[in-house]
Amino acid sequence: MKELLHHLFTHNTLSQKEAKNILVEISEGKHNETQVAAFISVFLMRNISVSELTGFRNALLELRIPLDFGQIDAIDLCGTGGDGKNTFNISTLTSLIVAGAGFNVIKHGNYGVSSVCGSSNVLESLGYKFTNNKEKLEQQLAESNICFLHAPLFHPAMKFVGPIRRQLGVKTFFNMLGPLVNPARPNHQMTGVFSLHLQRLYNYLFQDSEINYTIVYGLDGFDEISLTDKTKVITKHKTYIADSSFFGLGAIQLQDIHGGSTIAEAAKIFVDVLSNNSTEMRKNVVLANAALAIQTFKKDAPITDCLELSKQSLESGKALSGFNKIIELSNG
Repeated sequence: MKELLHHLFTHNTLSQKEAKNILVEISEGKHNETQVAAFISVFLMRNISVSELTGFRNALLELRIPLDFGQIDAIDLCGTGGDGKNTFNISTLTSLIVAGAGFNVIKHGNYGVSSVCGSSNVLESLGYKFTNNKEKLEQQLAESNICFLHAPLFHPAMKFVGPIRRQLGVKTFFNMLGPLVNPARPNHQMTGVFSLHLQRLYNYLFQDSEINYTIVYGLDGFDEISLTDKTKVITKHKTYIADSSFFGLGAIQLQDIHGGSTIAEAAKIFVDVLSNNSTEMRKNVVLANAALAIQTFKKDAPITDCLELSKQSLESGKALSGFNKIIELSNG
């Protein structure tokens, strides 16, 4: 590790093979916490390269507990996090609305590291029991069109890194990896990223794959569609800029979508939105993200039609009903 750190500290990058090998070694506990923290910190000071990100991704995919749902048509809605905006749990709510609209969602997520409340925090606080039992997850998918994959249950190799990430308390390259290592490898993906550089890297990684993808970056720094400013959208088929008028919705302010300062506050906001009892601003942000996720499935459908499907899912109670069902099933 000393030689590798010196290599990195002198402004060199890693090859794909080197990146993969070092992450495997870290997962095996071959390097101490101080060395690992120093290694992680390198990528806080410079952009990660394509070869490095690819190598890290390949390491985690090789070490994961795989999950095979067969030829199911499904989407992952997993953002990188790390944008520092402390919004409410938009991607998790989006997932439930998309599922309520009749589309399969296999969402990868984790506890918050650089935010107050990650997707796993809010789900756990509301009674969802995480599992890596395939039969239970298949039942949830069959009955509610959705299941949640808690990353630590499928990536045991990262057990050594978790405490270090929490102690650092800032976004690291592991944030970048979350959307790339869903153990079920769904064939659709909508991902929010925290920088234009990372959006370009993701597009490079996805464009030669079989994944049908949408990558979003809010130009005011969001890793999701926030309706506070313009969003750059890259799909498998085109690149464009979208603002609130693209969805036929009004622009909002950052304070309108703040996520609260505790897990309890975040959970209350989550339930209010899912119960169609939230502010119009919070509701619209989730509907916009859900509409774009649905359009990832239906690339030729007008965004207004996709937004209408999202509204029907939320306002009819189907999204809430589906959530209540998977809570019940996860505790069975």
